[in-house]
Amino acid sequence: MFVFLIFLGAILQRLDSVHGDNSSFAPPITPIPRDLYHSRGSLLKEINALVDRHSDKLTIEFARASNKGYAVDVPVVTYNNAKKTEKNDSQHRILLSFGQHGRELITTELALHLLSILTEEHSLDRIFGFDPTALGKDLENLVLKVVPMENVKGRELVEAGDLCERRNGRGVDLNRNWSVDWGKKEKDYDPYEENPGAAPFSEPEAQIMRMLSKSFNPHIWVNVHSGMEALFMPYDHKNTTPDGVTAQLMKSMLKGLNHHHFKDRCLVGSGGGSVGYLAHGTTTDYMYEIAKVPLSFTFEIYGDPSASSKDCFKMFNPVDAVTFQRVVNEWCGAFLTMFKAGPELLRSTNTTEGRWISIDGDSVEGLLEGNNKEKGKKMDGLEFGMSEMRTYFRLFMLSCVLLMFMFCSRISKTKFRQML
Repeated sequence: MFVFLIFLGAILQRLDSVHGDNSSFAPPITPIPRDLYHSRGSLLKEINALVDRHSDKLTIEFARASNKGYAVDVPVVTYNNAKKTEKNDSQHRILLSFGQHGRELITTELALHLLSILTEEHSLDRIFGFDPTALGKDLENLVLKVVPMENVKGRELVEAGDLCERRNGRGVDLNRNWSVDWGKKEKDYDPYEENPGAAPFSEPEAQIMRMLSKSFNPHIWVNVHSGMEALFMPYDHKNTTPDGVTAQLMKSMLKGLNHHHFKDRCLVGSGGGSVGYLAHGTTTDYMYEIAKVPLSFTFEIYGDPSASSKDCFKMFNPVDAVTFQRVVNEWCGAFLTMFKAGPELLRSTNTTEGRWISIDGDSVEGLLEGNNKEKGKKMDGLEFGMSEMRTYFRLFMLSCVLLMFMFCSRISKTKFRQML
């Protein structure tokens, strides 16, 4: 009997090891490849060193805010090649944020790579086939503010081992903490993933970004994420896109970038209409609706749909050197194209004037009435229709210019590869 019990116990233990131990069937969890990715500290240290080496073009400051004992310091890098004032009427202002979700490390690596290109520490010719001289002239008319790591506290949690953490240091999703449609919860609401906080702008990180939007008053905003490949415009909180000329500008820009840089593989459209769920209280919806940024975007730069939902690092970040380099190169190329084409599209409809000059109201759409408002007379239906036609004709012509620029860039890149 004793021997039988021992034999039975051995069989049960064997069955448990084969069938009962779920960990043996759990998918592997990919760690952070330290040979590809900087730690939080080393990335910020490298950015600081880059600023020191190029003080003629770059400056850095740390914006600080706190709430109920929770304090953060967010790095903000300013690129101003021409060293004019940040509100100079001849310049366009672009605000970029990376690393809003802690687990999306690839976005902060893209920020570092982009800054390296802007300071000419990476060759444009070898990577993209751009003409550095021509690009330099375009950059003289831009001021960029780059937030390379918005969610520093959340990044600390990820590096400590919580590879799925997207929220900030006290458990709030920073991309749900803004005021447009804040706090609304869908049926599939996940409090771990989408905690909107106690109130709009309860989080210091969101307070800092709102302050930047007000003081810098950008013409273009991009919130950079990972999890899929997509080029999004407003809205996130509803399944529609805005009306009017600026919406057409955004669609034209995104379709051009998708075709030229990504061979049409990215999703393009509104976040709420393309991603499969609605998101409330997002940064991009605020930038467009409240801050009145004419071109407001969310870029999703990478995603691995084959990864397990528990293997978060692999889902949101490339894990091999070839894919890593492809991602940063392609998206840096897309940003450089946007730096050139975005201001040209805005100038085509005089939209930029609304960022500096008050023309009887703050709305971008009000600019359609142009000089007639300044003269104090109201347009009738025919005049308004002609204005609309002229505006869309300008948009068509600028779209042609954008396509020609992309075509010439592709030819230049091909010729350079042939030379090598």
